[in-house]
Amino acid sequence: MLKVKNLHVNYGGISAVKGISFEVPEKSIVTLIGANGAGKSTTLRTIAGLVKAAEGEIEFLDENIIGMDTIDIAKRGITLMPEGRRVFSNLSVLENLKIGAYLQTEGIEDSIRRVFDLFPRLKERSWQMAGTLSGGEQQMLAVGRALMAKPKLIMMDEPSLGLAPLVVNDIFDVIKEINREGTTILLIEQNANKALKVANMGYVLETGSITLQGKGTELLQNEKIKEAYLGTSKK
Repeated sequence: MLKVKNLHVNYGGISAVKGISFEVPEKSIVTLIGANGAGKSTTLRTIAGLVKAAEGEIEFLDENIIGMDTIDIAKRGITLMPEGRRVFSNLSVLENLKIGAYLQTEGIEDSIRRVFDLFPRLKERSWQMAGTLSGGEQQMLAVGRALMAKPKLIMMDEPSLGLAPLVVNDIFDVIKEINREGTTILLIEQNANKALKVANMGYVLETGSITLQGKGTELLQNEKIKEAYLGTSKK
C-alpha cells in the first residue's frame, strides 16, 4: 500500500532522515521504533505532506504523493494521528469527532457509532468538553477522531505516550481491532515491546537511518533490540 524509497528530509542544515526505504503492505501493522530524535515523527509528517522531502519517493497505492498538499494526501486515505493527542479542549467529544469527518459527506453517524463501539467511555462522555477528559480518554478521542476520516492508512505517533499501563493495554487492543477490521496501520511507538508484539513488520531508526528490520516477532528476540529498547539482554 505504501512504499517509501530513499527518503531524505532536512531541517535547515541538519539531515533528519537519511535515505530510508520501507514498505507498508495493505491491512498490515508496521512499526518504526527508535530513540527520540531518530527521525520517526519526521518520517510520518513527510508522508502526510506536512514536511517537504529533499529527495526520494513516497508511493501510496502506486501513486507518488511527494509534493502533494496535505489535504490531497488526506483525500487519498492517509490520516495522521499526531503525538500529544491535540484534542480541541473547548469542544465536546462529539464535536471533536465530527471535525475528524471534515472530508466526509455521508456515513458520519455510522462512523460515530463505530467509534463509540470501540470506546464506550467516549459515548458516555459525548457532550463533555474534551479538555476535561483524562489523558487516556483524550487518547481514545484522538484515535476516534482519526478513524472518522475513514482512512485506508492511519499513522499513529506515540499513541501510548504518558498513559497508565492499563490504558496502554486498552489502546493496543483497539489498534489490533482497527487492523482486524481492515485498516492499515503505520505505528511509531517508544514502547517497543508492545509495538513489536502487534506489528507484522518492524524497522529500527537510529539518527535518521534504518539499522534493523524484520518481522515483529523476530525483532523481539534480537539481542540488540532487547538491550537498547526492551531493557533486557543476555549476560
